[in-house]
Amino acid sequence: MAAPVVRSVRKLLKLVDFTSVPRRHRYKKKWATTEPEFPATRLALQNFDMTYSVQFGDLWPSIRVSLLSEQKYGALVNNFAACDNVSAELEQLSAKDFVNEAISRQEPEPESGLAPTPSPDCSPNLRCFTFSRGDVSRFPPARLGSVGLLNYYLMDAASLLPVLALGLQPGDTVLDLCAAPGGKTLALLQTGCCRNLAANDLSTSRTGRLQKVLDSYVPQDIRDGNQVRVTSWDGRKWGELEGDTYDRVLVDVPCTTDRHSLHEEENNIFQRSRKKERQMLPMLQAQLLAAGLLATKPGGHVVYSTCSLSHLQNEYVVQGAIELLANQYSIQVQVEDLSHFRKLFMDTFCFFPSCQVGELVIPNLMANFGPMYFCKMHRLP
Repeated sequence: MAAPVVRSVRKLLKLVDFTSVPRRHRYKKKWATTEPEFPATRLALQNFDMTYSVQFGDLWPSIRVSLLSEQKYGALVNNFAACDNVSAELEQLSAKDFVNEAISRQEPEPESGLAPTPSPDCSPNLRCFTFSRGDVSRFPPARLGSVGLLNYYLMDAASLLPVLALGLQPGDTVLDLCAAPGGKTLALLQTGCCRNLAANDLSTSRTGRLQKVLDSYVPQDIRDGNQVRVTSWDGRKWGELEGDTYDRVLVDVPCTTDRHSLHEEENNIFQRSRKKERQMLPMLQAQLLAAGLLATKPGGHVVYSTCSLSHLQNEYVVQGAIELLANQYSIQVQVEDLSHFRKLFMDTFCFFPSCQVGELVIPNLMANFGPMYFCKMHRLP
């Protein structure tokens, strides 16, 4: 009985090809060094497809292809350089100053006889040039001007909207709680309104990048004087460090940086090792916003912003922080209506029409800026 079984097994062994079967080793195979990792960019896209297809519905396919396409930029004119010459050069490229063009459209024609329409509460003196919708031209790299400073700063033009919404006034004390890499900090200084500006970021390497931006664009007397202070403190504790201190606070929090997460493996929050950090983002964001509100004087204003599409990182964080201040500190915070911003800049950006609070710029192939969420709050006296 055993002999036929052995013969059958031998025949079966001859038919089976074992060349593709890996040998067993004494030690486990080191998969991390031999197998390509699942890219973080791909994980990000899978995550976005699952969540944003629900959040945005029929809009998601358009947003998706725009996020995966080349981003548009704006050129923020450096007022500390020879700015009139810079503006003329940018106009020769057929670029337009989207800020002042939008504001000028609000003013009636002289012959109409109508009373002037009140301008929205925008921070002043900001000039940012963009190419028109559908124009994918690129700006040349910034050059040193006659005073040794770079003439303009290239940035996602939608990143200027939180600074505009903050509505700076001359003599304001200002806090940029999460300031690096420095584009919004630079824009705050361009307004000419900051009596004192505290620019903070927890990461010392990121504050190093911020300092390089300031060195390249801001005169030394402003950098070295008392007007600008760069720190690397834990922003969540700012309410304890300098409570009730600032007229205006910008809280541009760490987020999933949606566009970056789809294009860059380096410093990508969708890396497997950063899963817990990613899950904890909304809590961190709410803590930072609460600290920014506590650092604001009663009667002052805060703008919260992210470069994420996620309502969990946007509207929900705003609502959570407001509830936290009401319940734990008996501080009342009112969200301000920014729908006029949507109307004012609708020729330059594509806005999501259904935000519960705040405004959201969504990427669109014809105007491929963003994403950029921003919400303005008033800490009631």
